[in-house]
Amino acid sequence: MNRQKKLSVILPIYRASDTIERCFSSISAQQYQPLEIILVDDGSPDDCPERCDNWAEMLSSVRVVHKANGGLSDARNAGLEVATGDYVTFIDADDELTTETYCEVMKVINEHPEIDLIEYPVVVNYGCNDAHLLSFTPQLFHSPNDYWVATQAYRHAYAWNKIYRRELFSEVNFPKGLLFEDIHTLPHLLQKTHVVAVTDRGCYRYWKNTQGITATAGGKELLMLLQGHMNIINNKWFTVDDLYYLHVLNIQIDVCRLLNTRPQLPPRPLTPRPSYGLKFFLKSILLNLIGISNLCKTINYLHHLRRSRL
Repeated sequence: MNRQKKLSVILPIYRASDTIERCFSSISAQQYQPLEIILVDDGSPDDCPERCDNWAEMLSSVRVVHKANGGLSDARNAGLEVATGDYVTFIDADDELTTETYCEVMKVINEHPEIDLIEYPVVVNYGCNDAHLLSFTPQLFHSPNDYWVATQAYRHAYAWNKIYRRELFSEVNFPKGLLFEDIHTLPHLLQKTHVVAVTDRGCYRYWKNTQGITATAGGKELLMLLQGHMNIINNKWFTVDDLYYLHVLNIQIDVCRLLNTRPQLPPRPLTPRPSYGLKFFLKSILLNLIGISNLCKTINYLHHLRRSRL
C-alpha cells in the first residue's frame, strides 16, 4: 500500500486574537495523517504568540515560527521555508475548515499522485446574508490553460482553498509588499504543473472581513491587482477569452476612475453575448463602438453622476 502523502498547513497570524481559536480548532480537528501544522507568528502584538507556543506544547504536529512583522506574503514564505510535507496548503487566521476537508481532498491526491495542484470548494462570505458556495465538478486537467479557462480560475485565484505539491514553490515565492498577492503567484505555480484537479469534496469557510483589502481597496491597491492580470496577458500565459478580458476590464475601469489614468489594458474586439449577463453584454457593445479609453471615461462619468445624486 502506498504511503499517505504528508500535508503541511501554513497559518500566518497577525492581530488575530478574536478569530485564531476558531481557526486553529478547525485545523486541529482534521483527522488526516500525516499532518504538519505550521503557525507563523508574524510579529503579532497581541496574545497570539503565546497561544501558538501553548498549542505547540500540547500537539506534536504543531510547529511555530516567530518572526518580525513582514506581511501576509512574507509569513507564507516563512512557513514554506520550514515545511516538510509532500504537499502544502494555506489558511487565513479568520477563516476555518469543515471537519473532514483535508481527509476528503487528500484522498483524491493519494488516489491520483500525479496531481500537482487541487482546488476544493469554498463558502465565500460565510456567515453573511450574501454567502455563496463555490464548488466544482470533479475533473483532472492536463493543461494549466484548460483549468484557467474552464473554471475561470482568475475569479478565485485564492491561495487558501488549494493544496499544492510543495516542489512547485522551489523557485516561487509570494511577492512581499504587493497586495492581491494570490493573482501574482498562482500563474507562476500553474506554469510548473502537469496535472491540476478540481473537486467537490471538502470545504473552506471564508469569513467576510469588512476591513480586509478586498473590501477597502482603493486605486493603488486595485492597480496592483490590475498589474497581476497584465503580467498574465502580456506574457500570454493563458488564453484571454472574452470573459477574462471583461473581468480585467472591470478592474481597469475602476483604476482609471480612482487614479485618473489612461488604460493599460490593450483594446480588442469582443463578441457581445447575452449569456455574459447584461452588464458584460452592454460593455462589449460599447467597447466595440467607442474604444476602451472612451468606455472608461463614459462609465466613470456615469458613476460620478450617480453618486452626486445620492
